[in-house]
Amino acid sequence: MSGSLDWQRDGRTWPHREASRFIESAGLRWHVQVMGPDEEDAPVLLLLHGTGASCHSWRGLMPLLAENYRVIAPDLPGHAFTQAMRDSQMSLPGMADAVRALIETLEIEPAAMIGHSAGAAIALTAALDRFTDTPIIGLNPALAPFPWPAAQVFPAMARLLALNPLVPKLFSGISRLAGDTEGFIQRSTNSRIDREGARCYATLLGNSDHARSALAMMANWDLEPLERALPGIANPVLLIHARGDNAIPLDGVEDAARALPDATLEVLPGLGHLMHEERPEEIAGLIRGFLDRQGHSN
Repeated sequence: MSGSLDWQRDGRTWPHREASRFIESAGLRWHVQVMGPDEEDAPVLLLLHGTGASCHSWRGLMPLLAENYRVIAPDLPGHAFTQAMRDSQMSLPGMADAVRALIETLEIEPAAMIGHSAGAAIALTAALDRFTDTPIIGLNPALAPFPWPAAQVFPAMARLLALNPLVPKLFSGISRLAGDTEGFIQRSTNSRIDREGARCYATLLGNSDHARSALAMMANWDLEPLERALPGIANPVLLIHARGDNAIPLDGVEDAARALPDATLEVLPGLGHLMHEERPEEIAGLIRGFLDRQGHSN
């Protein structure tokens, strides 16, 4: 499918469609889902998905957290139903700046930021000079640069692929023709997810604009500055990692937990990279316990 995803066509059966709204912020039209109490003093949780995903990845976790918090989950720039930025802006600082701008537009002060995979890196980067006291929770967090020479080869390859306009169309076409999204996800993430989630991923992977944005994000990604900054991030941090995650090595997460001044690491057995989609109740319990200890219960 070429062109941007269409909300009326592609989003008509999207999870929690009733919670969706579209917001203009810093020159972008964002798709955002909001759940939970409307009271002005209700604590807000901001959820940031990973590369190539969308807010649908929070479909099981959001309602659980919304019992106690006002939960806000955007599609990141260029992903799913949010407008894309220029390729050069799809860097870690660029994405963090866009998220900060969205927070200002929404006029919220998050009680915590929760990020999955690359979303955890965005949350930590956004906290560097703005949300210095905000608790941060990283789910299978992608915080360690690829070891050399992979760090040189993979971003360069992604950059070349993103620059070729035929590649995202070819990639999305192969994804559609394969017809086995559930199997593809299981092989690539070691996670078993439900059919609704697989259907959403099939829609995303089958769209060339979404694929291009994911490639552009990979091509511009550089985690070395964040890795150097970790010892100066004093925010309370909870890192939750699945031992079965074959996308993010555990040793890199352990290194990040040691580098952060106030970090706790939980390692869960029997789950993969999409653990929050596999067992949302378990992840919600860990999040609530951490926030209770930080004095952010509701």
